[in-house]
Amino acid sequence: MNAIPEPIPFKAEGPRPLLRQIPPGEPYPVEALGPLRSAVEAVQGQFLAPVAIPAASALAAASLAVQGHVNVTTLAGVSPVSLYALTIAKSGERKSSCDAPFMAALRSFEKEEAKAQREAMASWENAYALWKGERDSILAQARKGKGAKRVEAEADLRAMGREPAAPPSTDRTVTEPTYEGLTRKFAEGMPTLGIFSDEGGQFLGGFAMSTDNRQKTLAALNDLWQGNAIRRTRQGEGSFTLHGRRLAVHLMVQPGVASAFMADPLAGDTGFLPRFLICEPPSAIGTRLQSLVRRDDYALSSFSARMRDVLETPLPMDSETRELEPRALALSPDARALLAAYADHVETEQAPGGVYAHVTGYASKAAEQAARIAGVLTAWADLDAREVTAEMMAGAIKLAGFYLAEAARLADAATVSAETEKAEALRNWLLTRWPHAEITPSEIVRHAPSRALRESKAARPAIAMLEQHGWLAPLPEGAELRGAQRKEAYRIVRERDDEV
Repeated sequence: MNAIPEPIPFKAEGPRPLLRQIPPGEPYPVEALGPLRSAVEAVQGQFLAPVAIPAASALAAASLAVQGHVNVTTLAGVSPVSLYALTIAKSGERKSSCDAPFMAALRSFEKEEAKAQREAMASWENAYALWKGERDSILAQARKGKGAKRVEAEADLRAMGREPAAPPSTDRTVTEPTYEGLTRKFAEGMPTLGIFSDEGGQFLGGFAMSTDNRQKTLAALNDLWQGNAIRRTRQGEGSFTLHGRRLAVHLMVQPGVASAFMADPLAGDTGFLPRFLICEPPSAIGTRLQSLVRRDDYALSSFSARMRDVLETPLPMDSETRELEPRALALSPDARALLAAYADHVETEQAPGGVYAHVTGYASKAAEQAARIAGVLTAWADLDAREVTAEMMAGAIKLAGFYLAEAARLADAATVSAETEKAEALRNWLLTRWPHAEITPSEIVRHAPSRALRESKAARPAIAMLEQHGWLAPLPEGAELRGAQRKEAYRIVRERDDEV
């Protein structure tokens, strides 16, 4: 019988740590951004961040600006042009720096509108005081009289009309609203809002997304993405329904926050995550040399001027209910043909074995995402446009395809993470609990620390990963181990191999 061979030498640095290997993503199709391209390239040139970061900021900001003015025709009917975006990048990737230039004009507009609203509020308080005083006087007289006096008082009250409406809140963005707070904003303020945060973890980890509130928050945000009415029923506060409201979302988060949120079954099962344009671009840290910086102030000032023009354009809405009445952008025949072809391609790739078979939630919305992006680009270029051209649709399909590929890549990475966790559990068990210096696959299956490894199909990837990273060294076929020849066996490698 063969004896156990001499230990196989290993490099002095020993086995390598188990790391999640995320395949690189596709390059961002910046050329597809159409009217947003020059501003995105200007921000990227100034801050040298991955281009996907300013691109997401530009798309989200443009969506917020135009969503109250237009809807877009899709293959399934008319939809809002509201976009939800989730940008994943670690601290130091200049997320805030990239976001600020696209939000600057909006912030300035909000500030000016808030000042005007304060002045309007002062006028309303006086008007309301006069109205209430007159009403109280009529009611006081009615209480003293009977019959004709009461009839006269009712007529006087009807003649007064409704109480003067308070000027609506002018805020266009919120950072971490609760469901109730967001509903109140829509009831008392602008009918078009955005949840925008360069520290999106505050929202994802806040009260609105707590265990008790998460389901209703996700359901409400899903409804808003669809353009559905907001319905709220509260004991003691009555019930109301708000029609014609629009919401755009852009959350910029660090990888750890994103991983925890994306791993939440509720976020996926409710269809909330698949409504997002998600990306995690490769880091640019270490390459951002000052010699590479290039400025294009004209492109940025043009973007801000366009934002101001759109914001100053009166919203098409009912003056009393503030219900938005956006017109629908049609699809040109060529644009519709392109979108239909893209939808068919994505559909076939969702079949078992297809590229998108594991991300059907995202893939099933890809064609609509393309239509929404096309609507945003079209309205940003011309708020009076009547239809989406084939050129705009072709660019939007490229962008939607990029985000769908990112969703598939990140889903693959999550699977890799799960396999890494299994391999790490096996490694720890081998180093701390297994009493021998060698082990066979059958012993792993029989004695593994978790049920997840007690099947050969599940154990094989973990064994392969430990071998790849140097924690298991294969022994020659036929090596004798515990009194028997083994077809397959491994020597367990410690972090410091004293036999090197």
